[in-house]
Amino acid sequence: MKQEEFFKDLKVVELASVLAGPAVGMFFAELGAQVTKVENKRTGGDVTRRWKLPTEDKDAPISAYYASVNYRKEVIFADLREEDDKKRVTELIKNADVVISNFLPAAAAKLGFTATDLRNLNPRLIVAELTGYGTHDPRPAFDVVLQAEAGFLYMTGEPGGNPVKMPVALIDLLAAHQMKEGILLALLRRERTGAGGTVAVSLLESALASLANQATNRLMGGHIPQPMGTLHPNIAPYGDIFRCADEKALITAVGTEKQFAGMCAVLEVPELAADQRFSVNAERVKNRHLLKKILTPHFKTKTRDTWLHLLARKGVPAGGIRNMAEVFEDEKAKAMILEEWQGNVLTRRVRTVVFGLR
Repeated sequence: MKQEEFFKDLKVVELASVLAGPAVGMFFAELGAQVTKVENKRTGGDVTRRWKLPTEDKDAPISAYYASVNYRKEVIFADLREEDDKKRVTELIKNADVVISNFLPAAAAKLGFTATDLRNLNPRLIVAELTGYGTHDPRPAFDVVLQAEAGFLYMTGEPGGNPVKMPVALIDLLAAHQMKEGILLALLRRERTGAGGTVAVSLLESALASLANQATNRLMGGHIPQPMGTLHPNIAPYGDIFRCADEKALITAVGTEKQFAGMCAVLEVPELAADQRFSVNAERVKNRHLLKKILTPHFKTKTRDTWLHLLARKGVPAGGIRNMAEVFEDEKAKAMILEEWQGNVLTRRVRTVVFGLR
């Protein structure tokens, strides 16, 4: 079976808008599911249809933002406060396998579209509910607010500067991954027992679950992570940025003594690897600013591509800091582009399913 046909008999109804919920719907659409996206006709559909860049066609029915997570979906417009529209959507749900929603709890109750309401229509149904702060917290939530509430913004940016928002709605995407995993487990359980279920995911918990080592640095080491730009609190030179002879920037991710010695050899300063100030990681972390000052002029002697080639040959992790145009010059990135006509608009986005299944 081809991967894009894996869920060909699965029926998904998407009652979600913006990014997280639609990203889950697109995941199943990419794997062949029949995904029906229900958009609010009273408000002109998913609000992201209108989230356009100044360079986009103002008369186009969709934005690039909308296109990023809406692929291979059948779209219907409905107002769930109108009896005929509600009946139409309810009939879809009766025959569906999965429903994805991101209603505010009070709105879901008012419409009669809570998880309990929907599962009463279809006992085998899996309802995936996305909220900002949990099913009993009425606050609306947007990604940047969660980046702040969960501690991400406090850690971003340069020391002494303002916090810097991550340039994609990362909390939404992390929540989408949590929801996919929950739905897949629910499908597996239904395969074994025949029973549906409810998958509840909040943006806040998804964000907290992704704090990883930064949370543990606090919980075990008593350390409150501070803004460090691209630098790593535990490793050096990891996240250091260097300008090269062509003024293009690269970033290093040196995590072991072997890698550090390799970098020193490439830069033709092998004595640094034996210097007591830099010979082990703990000392490099203490003296990271001095190390950066010493290394900077050496990187200015060759172009970025030359350094990346030499470092790669030596097994030293480093990468070029590339803009979106440069990113999609790469053949691997080009191979991930999905195209689809939506009305009279040719849409393009990056596929979200990147695993191989054999």
